[in-house]
Amino acid sequence: MHDPALSDALARVKPSPTLAVTQKARELKAQGVDVISLGAGEPDFDTPDHVKEAAIEAIRRGETKYTAVDGIPELKQAIVRKFRRDNDLEFKTSQISVAPGGKAVIFNALLATLNLGDEVVIPAPYWVSYPDMALLCGAKPVIVETRAEDGFRLSPEALEAAITPRTRWLILNSPSNPTGAAYDARSLKALADALARHPQVMILSDDMYEHIVYDGFRFSTIAQVAPELYDRTLTVNGASKAYAMTGWRIGYAGGPEKLVKAMAKVMSQSTSNPCSISQWATLAALDGPHDFLAERNRAFRERRDMVVSMLNDAPGLSCATPEGAFYVYPSCAGAIGKTAPSGRRIKTDEDFAAALLEAEAVAVVFGAAFGLSPFFRISYAAAKDLLEEACRRIQRFCASLK
Repeated sequence: MHDPALSDALARVKPSPTLAVTQKARELKAQGVDVISLGAGEPDFDTPDHVKEAAIEAIRRGETKYTAVDGIPELKQAIVRKFRRDNDLEFKTSQISVAPGGKAVIFNALLATLNLGDEVVIPAPYWVSYPDMALLCGAKPVIVETRAEDGFRLSPEALEAAITPRTRWLILNSPSNPTGAAYDARSLKALADALARHPQVMILSDDMYEHIVYDGFRFSTIAQVAPELYDRTLTVNGASKAYAMTGWRIGYAGGPEKLVKAMAKVMSQSTSNPCSISQWATLAALDGPHDFLAERNRAFRERRDMVVSMLNDAPGLSCATPEGAFYVYPSCAGAIGKTAPSGRRIKTDEDFAAALLEAEAVAVVFGAAFGLSPFFRISYAAAKDLLEEACRRIQRFCASLK
């Protein structure tokens, strides 16, 4: 029942399932349970030393006051350089927005542009926050399911079928959370050709996992491969994943000046500026050495290959090999309808995740949270020995189902 003391907007949304799983795992650990938590999308590597040093220097210089609402000029200039260097995209600093995390960037953009009844096209499986952000803004999330056999990628035909006169945004996330699926330049161009026929639709390209790709995959972003969409694309990125800076809370974007100005207006009445020290640290991350990325990606790839192999050896599971990020999204269709040793009948992927946690103390996020069942998400941003033990437990659990 809706509490009349709370807003209607709050009644439309639910708490983040990924955060809920992580919290549940923390509570069990505090009780002495040997839980392996594979729920959090957070690199287990540390923030690079040169980034930490830049933050310490900023503190010593007294960079501890309010800054411009949407980012210091020096960081905006570094972001301009980053987009030029990595993505062949040219922006002015007036087209750059910096916010307390990628989540804040996306929310600011949606809040600045959406009206009651507008629609946001979101391919599923999706990052858990996209639909709820649209709902908080009074808009309607239009969920378009993708298929494992298509690599969890949105097809141009499915995209066009979902667009109506009320469609305001398409949200694209590549490499994807939760699947790790990525769009190459050719796939993006095909989507761009469809979008060209619908000039009212803006594109939010969430590139947060840009630097975490494998097997020679070449990352592209949609405004890069389709310059005709440049004026209606917001290209979102951040420091969290590539630089292992999740707690520093810096996201950024490049896009149309009018939109960026509107986003700054939202921030001026909500969060105000991102942390001043984190901004100077991010400047050092963007302009500094990137050689550590290859070494970390090698470690991620080794973990990915081990996890995929071990999950595919588990009865009833099937796991594709993703192109990027640090997630796998295995199907548990073969476990649906079976019964766990506890007597719990597994009717859904949420049942599967709950029974797995109960029986083997492995925390994963169920697929319904991401809009596509019957699957579950594993983050392999954890130590290799922990992942190996978790996969052994998952194999044992799957073998125990009757």
